[in-house]
Amino acid sequence: MDEGLRVTDRLTVPAVELRERFSRSSGPGGQGVNTTDSRVELSFDLAGSPSVPETLRERALARLAGRLVGGVLTVTASEHRAQLANREAARERMAALLREAVAPPPKPRRPTRPSRGAKERRLAEKKRQSQRKRDRRVDGD
Repeated sequence: MDEGLRVTDRLTVPAVELRERFSRSSGPGGQGVNTTDSRVELSFDLAGSPSVPETLRERALARLAGRLVGGVLTVTASEHRAQLANREAARERMAALLREAVAPPPKPRRPTRPSRGAKERRLAEKKRQSQRKRDRRVDGD
């Protein structure tokens, strides 16, 4: 776990910028749950990181604004019984969050209009449905 966190091909967060905290997990674990620190909190100071390029940092800060506390992104993992598995899960979750946050915005949608055939099919289906409902009437209209 000494290597950095690989987010994309071009972006890797150095291990020295990641901070891990361990505490007791509330999940399964039998007798060991009260003695083992298997819960992992992984933190990364996104706002103050020199390894993230400025453009990507601004994009990530804007997209993750609701998750950041003082510019720091924190991810917690406690679903596994082993600390090592929780460390891996937290790293994967952090990488996925950062990958999504620094991804380029999608291309703007080009507005299109329905084709003539699509309009005709829609109107024909409306007529069929109307006739079907008319045929079901009891009063003889």
